Amino acid sequence: MPEFCSCGTQLAPDALFCHKCGKPQRDLVVPEPAVETERSRFLPPREVLREGLPLNFRNAAAVRIALLVAAASTLVFFFLPFLNWVFGGFFAVFLYRRRTGSLLNLGAGMRMGWITGVLAFALYIVPFALQLPRMSSLMQERLRAMRTQDPAIIEQMIGFFQSGAGMAIMVGFTLVAMFLIITFLSMAGGALGAKVVGRQ
Repeated sequence: MPEFCSCGTQLAPDALFCHKCGKPQRDLVVPEPAVETERSRFLPPREVLREGLPLNFRNAAAVRIALLVAAASTLVFFFLPFLNWVFGGFFAVFLYRRRTGSLLNLGAGMRMGWITGVLAFALYIVPFALQLPRMSSLMQERLRAMRTQDPAIIEQMIGFFQSGAGMAIMVGFTLVAMFLIITFLSMAGGALGAKVVGRQ
């Protein structure tokens, strides 16, 4: 900071202007007024400032909520088959929103639904394994009930499904199909939850 102005007048310490000629001695920094963004007008401050954790299996809150909802949707499967997984994805997003305060967009809602669906599938394997002997006998009964001109073909099919390879193919196909169904329905429920909860 100069001690003398260009006009020759001695300046006081930290002077902004020359007291004789009025010349400014340093630049003033004026803070810019805060500009309200389009998004901040519609969301509470907590939602504008808070960044949620990424939705994956490393997010402990997401996994806990998804596991709780997956267990509940597995129990409800016997009363509302297939709809239980849609509701599971929806409620997982709803509970995650309530627990963390993070607003989920459509993609995040689908990811939360997918996590719930994967855990629901893992829990679904237990009742599936318990019903496996019943499913095998039920399939044999349905094959015998089929009307065909050659009963030898039916017996060959029954023999195939009674063998280890046939049973493994049936179980593998059923598990892959159920994984796709459960995760897809849970993702659809999560997307719906993100849409509905996002409007609140």
